Amino acid sequence: MPLFEARPLALAGFVGVLLALAPAANAQNSAVPPVPPAAQLGRPQLPVTGPWTLQRAVDYALQNNLTVRQSELTAQQQEAIQRLNRAALLPTAGLNGTQGFNFGTNRDPFTNQFQQLNVRTNNFSATAQLTLFSGFQLRNTVKQGVLDAQAARIDIAKARNDLSLNVASSFLQLLLAQELIRASEARLGTVRAQVTQSEKLLKAGAVAEGNLLDSRAQLAGEERTLVTAQNQRDLAQLTLVQLLNLDPATATQFQVDVPALADPTAYTTSPDGLDPNATYELARQNQPDVQAADLRVESARRGIDIARGAYYPRLTVAGGVQTGFSSVRTQFQRTQGEPVEVPVLQRDPAAPGGYSPSPFVLLSPQFNTQTLPYNFFDQLGDNRGEFVQFSLNIPILNGLQSRVGVQRAQVNVQQAELRSEQTRLQLRQTIQQSFADALAAQRRFTASSRQVDALQLAFRNAEIRFNNGLLNGTDFNIARNNLTAAESDMIQAKYEFFFRRKVLEFYQGKPLAL
Repeated sequence: MPLFEARPLALAGFVGVLLALAPAANAQNSAVPPVPPAAQLGRPQLPVTGPWTLQRAVDYALQNNLTVRQSELTAQQQEAIQRLNRAALLPTAGLNGTQGFNFGTNRDPFTNQFQQLNVRTNNFSATAQLTLFSGFQLRNTVKQGVLDAQAARIDIAKARNDLSLNVASSFLQLLLAQELIRASEARLGTVRAQVTQSEKLLKAGAVAEGNLLDSRAQLAGEERTLVTAQNQRDLAQLTLVQLLNLDPATATQFQVDVPALADPTAYTTSPDGLDPNATYELARQNQPDVQAADLRVESARRGIDIARGAYYPRLTVAGGVQTGFSSVRTQFQRTQGEPVEVPVLQRDPAAPGGYSPSPFVLLSPQFNTQTLPYNFFDQLGDNRGEFVQFSLNIPILNGLQSRVGVQRAQVNVQQAELRSEQTRLQLRQTIQQSFADALAAQRRFTASSRQVDALQLAFRNAEIRFNNGLLNGTDFNIARNNLTAAESDMIQAKYEFFFRRKVLEFYQGKPLAL
């Protein structure tokens, strides 16, 4: 179980369990890591060279973490949606073409005659439509999309901040485990020397055999404590390697740079003079969590304007050109032939029928009608037609959908405002809790330091008495365990102080570095 865990706005409490005394199984509990193992598709693994500093680990994780990459893709998707919103203001246009074959008795679409022929028809059209007014819904949708795109882009910074805190937590967790190993190895060397001394004293008859057995039992206990600390170190190292997206096989070669950390007592009464109220005011203005929450409040307010746009009429204009072709359509051609002489009759009562031929003739023109095929392009030109139409839609009653839509938008605004206030509250609580934890860790380190100094003197005295046979093994082991517990608590308080202090500095905009 991590001793300290970075969360986006609420940091987990420091677990008061000594790593040196806790079983290794405690590190494999059901707690979910704050950030999943980092990975980025297509990015080659870099070789592990040299010790890693905290700044290097943070920078490398920011370039290779899958969560950050996913936030970037989400922002790109939101920007694509914004481009679609802007494109909705433009007119829509399209071309359409069809070709059909009709068999048997069919109606010619151009002559409107029924014929029993095989007919091939073509229809072509080009149309365009533009929304002139829609209750400003399109314009407000564009403005809302701008806010959503900005919030999504700020979410990338939030993901980077969360990852930075998680890497810092794992890095300090590894440093803590390594320091506990060094302390355990030092105690193990002392116990081994104690066992050797007890064996010599037993041969000399200066102590009882029980003292030697107690020393060997204490040696076995220290070896178990060292193994537990090593397991904790390996788990902490694996967690950091996963956050950095390094090959777990290289975990044995992974090394971190151990900085020289001053004692927490070297700082002022408050952690480095950091004021929680001033830190909150600075973080409230700069933290991406707050900025994204405020943008989403503005976006929700735009949603009300969009919903109210459904009350207004909608005016659109459309126009187009259309034409077609029919394979059975023909055209008639009229030509003039040779004129015909027609005799002119004159009235003659004496002639049979009352008319007789005159010396004049009338030339009458003759016309011939010829059926010709109607070619494709001529039909397209002759069958062309254009249209322009305006469409006005006035909403009167649509099942209260518009009213309910406005009410839902108003609720969304209230929810966004509540989330914004909750974000600020969590930020304030996080900073206050980090300040209180840092101050408590500083005080605990001071008390533990005094306790270690006192227990070291008591242990030396108990060791002398034990070697001289004046103290039994049980009391001697109690003195040693008390010193071990105090040293472990002092080490944990030291690293907890620096982690909480780094959290406060991080919220002030300072880089994460030791």
